[in-house]
Amino acid sequence: MSEWTFITNHGAVLALIAQHGQITAREIAATLGMTERPVRRIIAELEDAGYLCKQRVGRANRYQVNLDVPLRRPEARATMVGELLQVLNLSRSREP
Repeated sequence: MSEWTFITNHGAVLALIAQHGQITAREIAATLGMTERPVRRIIAELEDAGYLCKQRVGRANRYQVNLDVPLRRPEARATMVGELLQVLNLSRSREP
């Protein structure tokens, strides 16, 4: 039987960042059973698409999820990322 999940790698990375904010690509990779390279690529894609903002804090990055961006699928464009994370119980409170 093939293994699959409902949440894509992009969604899983976004959810971990939404939960933790200051988490490294290495920690994300270890949590998701991935290597760092695809995690870094996913973070860059999410940032380029406007789903994440990255701020350098000392030697670490701090991420903030833009909760007001619509999902990418055409039939789900009325749903914002924050709403999805809330339904999945994966969002932190909004903090600067």
